[in-house]
Amino acid sequence: MFSRPAWIAIAACTLALAVLPLLNLAFPAGHALHISGYTVALIGKFMCYAMAALALDLVWGYTGILSLGHGVFFALGGYAHGMYLMRAIGRDGVYQSTLPDFMVFLDWKTYPWYWNFTDNFWYCMALVVLVPGVLAFIFGYFAFRSRIKGVYFSIITQAMTFAFMLLFFRNDTGFGGNNGFTDFKRILGFTITAPSTKAVLYLVTLAALLGSLLLCRWIVRSKLGRVLQAVRDSESRLMFIGYNPLYFKLFVWTLSAVLCGIAGALYVPQVGIINPSEMSPANSIEMVIWAAVGGRGTLLGPIIGAFSVNGLKSWFTGAFPDLWLYALGLLFILVTLFMPQGMLGLAGKLRKEKP
Repeated sequence: MFSRPAWIAIAACTLALAVLPLLNLAFPAGHALHISGYTVALIGKFMCYAMAALALDLVWGYTGILSLGHGVFFALGGYAHGMYLMRAIGRDGVYQSTLPDFMVFLDWKTYPWYWNFTDNFWYCMALVVLVPGVLAFIFGYFAFRSRIKGVYFSIITQAMTFAFMLLFFRNDTGFGGNNGFTDFKRILGFTITAPSTKAVLYLVTLAALLGSLLLCRWIVRSKLGRVLQAVRDSESRLMFIGYNPLYFKLFVWTLSAVLCGIAGALYVPQVGIINPSEMSPANSIEMVIWAAVGGRGTLLGPIIGAFSVNGLKSWFTGAFPDLWLYALGLLFILVTLFMPQGMLGLAGKLRKEKP
């Protein structure tokens, strides 16, 4: 894990992805080598999705915990970063107030207490890690201690993300209601829409994705990883030989939520908006589809699946916008029936059958 050709492919893809924003900056529009800002932002968004799919694969592919609520961790990380970005707007909003425009519109007079210190970038980066991590730890502790697993665990994770979505849709929660956070101006003093800023955000996302991949690989190859796979394959037998699965499941569940939160935090400044729709159960289900299409339990598969499915979505929603959900459902059915191990599994099978 991984083979030499796989390492070569990872290095080549990383280099190719790293070059894209440089081509955007180095060559003017109309030049044969110019890469548009739209393409850079789109690939950056795909990398955030790939990081979320990788986080899901750690709990589903290697530990056997199917989560249908990872969208809430992704969105909470995005909201934590979005709070700093909203504070960084200053008086450049529509109402020229120190409060965000949505608070002025709703006749708020001051920030609620949970917005304290969010004008500090590093404090918000701590929230990006702590908010999804603490929520996952508390939720996971009570769920795993009660030995909730299988389809029942999946259902309550979906209920959790739906409940948070309804909560954040309310205007009185102080998170922008239906519109969420948008119209960002600056990050760390730099204009957020500047091509150079976009390039830096893109490269940081690429580094975070590569770092997450290496971290997950290290975990999977370690003794901890073997215990996690034992939880997936036979949790009862693992308990009989003296292990307590609770703490192992709780660790990997919390780590997965933190990685998802970081992905959400990187997503927001590149896309330019975060709203409660990111917490919709459909988004969490799409993460499962990315992992399944690419090949769960492979680490590289979910990354490939996230890029493939979202690339197809970008094209399909432009050409046939009303048919995408049908196409997505059909894709999942075909993968389940004919490619249960995903794209990587199919590639490995074809390679073995090749004379």
